[in-house]
Amino acid sequence: MSLSLLLVLALPVGLVPPRASAADGAITEPAAIRAAAIAAVGGDASSAEATVDPNLRMAACSAPLQAVPTSTRVVQVRCPDAPGWHLYVPVQVRRVEQVAVLTEPVQAGQTITADMLAMRRRDMAGAGEGFTNPAELVGQTAHRGLAPGAAPTDVDVADVPLLRRGDPVVLVSRAGGIEVRVAGRVLGRPMPGGAVSVENLQSRRVVRGRVAGAGIVEVMR
Repeated sequence: MSLSLLLVLALPVGLVPPRASAADGAITEPAAIRAAAIAAVGGDASSAEATVDPNLRMAACSAPLQAVPTSTRVVQVRCPDAPGWHLYVPVQVRRVEQVAVLTEPVQAGQTITADMLAMRRRDMAGAGEGFTNPAELVGQTAHRGLAPGAAPTDVDVADVPLLRRGDPVVLVSRAGGIEVRVAGRVLGRPMPGGAVSVENLQSRRVVRGRVAGAGIVEVMR
């Protein structure tokens, strides 16, 4: 059902929506209906919007309006008077957070690396839980293709063991504009955020690194 159709009065069969007459002129202000709908979803004017026709003229209500969410996007506002009235109001709740977003496309099955991420403010209402700490997203695998600018949620990725103990990797070290690559061997499963211990097969030293891609570990400094 489209939101444009939700602002339709829902009343018992055979009744006509009680509207204020020209004689009495007493109405329930649209602003009051809007406020009741917003309050029902725990929001305020800065975090939620409710769609109410400003020309709507519902009969005045002697009792406080009652409002109950019927879904994540619709609230039923009701006047408990007899015969009373009720209507359905579309609502949109905003939940703006600083979350990790992708700076480039990611294919299904691809590993997410630190250089693919940036922190941006996004409205996450209805989108699931985003990642406020980008390190928690690094090293995870995309369940599906994601476009640049997308804010991955916990349902978009899987924290699978990208590397296992004994796996061969390329160990990358960068310093002063110089990059050195040597063969390494994984000594354990990556921790959340992609951190893992790797043995440098050339020097036999054990270093801590971060998963940067399939079979690639960057030395942490």
